[in-house]
Amino acid sequence: MSKLITITELSKKIGLINSKRNKSSNYILRYWEKEFKQIKPKIINKRRYYSTDQVTIIKFIKALLKDHGMTIKGVKKILSLNKKLDYTKLDGLSADYYKKTIKDKSEVILERIKKLKKTYGKKNTY
Repeated sequence: MSKLITITELSKKIGLINSKRNKSSNYILRYWEKEFKQIKPKIINKRRYYSTDQVTIIKFIKALLKDHGMTIKGVKKILSLNKKLDYTKLDGLSADYYKKTIKDKSEVILERIKKLKKTYGKKNTY
């Protein structure tokens, strides 16, 4: 049987900590539990316990949401793409998704640069 950890232990383990109060942000995990059908903690005496498999999935979801800036909708799409997704490796994700995201962001940045050049790029004549 795999070791079970509490919601507070999991929050601390994956770094969901409120930096101002140095307190675990359990509410985020409870919210994700409602959003992602892959998260199914065992509830014993009204307390949530997570298996090592659940921890792996939650780490994957956190990496996509917090580290890679994806939306919940985007993460749901990725999780629904393939039932045999390797949650331990982000490389298992479609490279096309990242290419498109980078391309879109690059286009926005280039547009902003063009606007800045138009506004501030002209030489001042005295």
